[in-house]
Amino acid sequence: MSSNAPSTQLAQLSQAKVAGGWHQQYQHPASTTACNMRFAIFLPPNASAANKVPVLYWLSGLTCSDENFMQKAGAFKMAAQLGMAIVAPDTSPRGDEVPDAPDGAYDLGLGAGFYLNATQAPWQRHYQMYDYIVHELPPLIEAHFPVTTQRAISGHSMGGHGALTIALKNPQRYTSVSAFSPICHPSNCPWGQKAFSHYLGEDKASWLEYDAAELLKANKTELSILVDQGDADNFLAEQLNPQSLVDAAAVSGSALTLRMQPGYDHSYFFISSFIDEHLAFHAKYLA
Repeated sequence: MSSNAPSTQLAQLSQAKVAGGWHQQYQHPASTTACNMRFAIFLPPNASAANKVPVLYWLSGLTCSDENFMQKAGAFKMAAQLGMAIVAPDTSPRGDEVPDAPDGAYDLGLGAGFYLNATQAPWQRHYQMYDYIVHELPPLIEAHFPVTTQRAISGHSMGGHGALTIALKNPQRYTSVSAFSPICHPSNCPWGQKAFSHYLGEDKASWLEYDAAELLKANKTELSILVDQGDADNFLAEQLNPQSLVDAAAVSGSALTLRMQPGYDHSYFFISSFIDEHLAFHAKYLA
């Protein structure tokens, strides 16, 4: 560990060998979210102190944790082949002291952090997921594991929204970005409007900072962007609106590849069908 490593008590919760490498799960006290946070990491077989590897950060969707992608996506064989680590953080802060939706709704509170920095009570103390993903977690990973500072980012649904907005706001931190079924224009859909009004308040100007379509429309990006969307996704029309991303890219002159995949839905069956292509896409830029 380097002398400038982040101060933390990193506790390993589990470990399993897979695809010649290791899947490990950890917990640590996070200063940004003021609670214990959990993440999982896959280290490919070639990762070592003498041979550090790049990292793909994966952000999951509503109701998920670090476990959904790691258990269902089937990404390990290709990541091992490409020599790529994968880090999957949780989707929100957790703990008895962390506020949740008063009605137990799945699309607000625990499991629904939306990868933003909340400004409104009672959310603002713990729901600082943007700062956790961008500023706290990568230095922690780079201090404690055999990885480089090369980072790519991807995600699904709410996590696709998070991956796109974080990459667009921090193009110098990521080599590439991809998403499955992302919430492309959250200011203009029920999931986003509910979360943003609670976490950020009623000033809709503040919402634009976390809206991929608005960010892409306002600023041309040199990042390579890949989006896969199933045309049988039951959230497609009301919540996801990938056309808004295409329109925004056209306005700013940004490069965007949107692939509409016939017959696929919103599930991990969809993600597992195309995850190898996303990993290979990122590997081109991480190399």
